[in-house]
Amino acid sequence: MTSNFSAKIQIFAGKKNKAIFKSLETDNKFYDENPTQTKMLLDKEITILIDTPELAHLRANLNSTLRLVQTSNDAIESVKI
Repeated sequence: MTSNFSAKIQIFAGKKNKAIFKSLETDNKFYDENPTQTKMLLDKEITILIDTPELAHLRANLNSTLRLVQTSNDAIESVKI
C-alpha cells in the first residue's frame, strides 16, 4: 500500500498576489523533474496544492515554495517607491 502526502497553502498578499503568483508559477513551470505534483491557483488569494507519495519530497517542496514566496515578497517590498 502506498500513502500519498499532500499540503494546501493559501497566501493572501493583497496587491502583491499576482506578482508573487507569477514568480511561483514560473518556477514550477520550468521544473520538469519535480517529484511532486504541484498545482497553483490565483483568485483573491494564492492557493498551492502539493501531492506526492514521498514525505521528504513534500517537505522539500514546502520549504522551497515558502522561501520563494518570502523572497518574492521581499523583492517587491525593496522596490517600493
